[in-house]
Amino acid sequence: MDLFNAIIQVLDSTIRLSVPLLLACLAGLYSERAGIFDIGLEGKMLVGAFAGAASASVFHSAYIGLGMAILISVAFALVHGFASITHRGNQIVSGVAINFIAAGSTIMLGQAWFQQGGRTPALASDERFGAIVWPAADALRGVPILGPIYSELISGHSVLVYVAFLAVPFTWWVLFRTRFGLRMRAVGENPGAVDTAGISVAWLRYRALICTGVLTGIAGAYLSMVQNGGFVKDMTAGKGYIALAALIFAKWKPVNAMFACLLFGFLDALSIRLQGTPLPLIGKVPVQLMQALPYILTVILLAGFIGKAIPPRAGGVPYVKER
Repeated sequence: MDLFNAIIQVLDSTIRLSVPLLLACLAGLYSERAGIFDIGLEGKMLVGAFAGAASASVFHSAYIGLGMAILISVAFALVHGFASITHRGNQIVSGVAINFIAAGSTIMLGQAWFQQGGRTPALASDERFGAIVWPAADALRGVPILGPIYSELISGHSVLVYVAFLAVPFTWWVLFRTRFGLRMRAVGENPGAVDTAGISVAWLRYRALICTGVLTGIAGAYLSMVQNGGFVKDMTAGKGYIALAALIFAKWKPVNAMFACLLFGFLDALSIRLQGTPLPLIGKVPVQLMQALPYILTVILLAGFIGKAIPPRAGGVPYVKER
């Protein structure tokens, strides 16, 4: 039973740790399906985390914090669109610039506003998203097998966790069952054909980037208002880049993206669980190696699957209208 409880705890941590990756991965899916390569997911998550925690601390409301996180992330996404769509700039350079601006501005503004070394004040309970306890979760906790699954894995998460996993079928429906999704996929494959049909390529791509901004804003708010009790320097810790790797591994499909992010979350949870624990035949593994597991997997997946995953044909290529 101790082994079963340990497995439940690891799976519970897997769900919690995979949420920001999943939201960022779905965000990248919208932009890349529309032909906009977005390496700035990391930066948009970071500004979302800062805006969410700062606004929640000032206005004492978690929902105002979430709204500001989405608003600021969308604004950064539109800046990326202005550079790469309107002015047809290099999308990689624009994304890297957004990451640099986000990393510097969050520390500078945090220090200027709160004088805590770039941090925001610790958030009170009403300034964060608390856990939602499902009906009879406490009563069923003692039931063998089904009780821990229901009370630990299904119940006891914040609303943003459920939003993240509900976003997977919603994204599938948008991409494959709506006119907007059909046009967005078309503009990522053959923008010239979409333009010939009288549909604005630029406007479609801007709308895709708005979706990206919304999801990265929620991901950032989750980091600072659910996982942590406030914003700290560089708290995204490369999650935007891992989300891009998961997106490539998932071949730009939402359901595959969910399982890829759960895999990364599982490795992260396992590394936390096994830190300092002696392993059979191996002994005590260095903490640094366990912490590096998700990043090692990122390199392995990119080395093994980047040649097999075929991105949208127009991805990363600015569209120039033929005259």
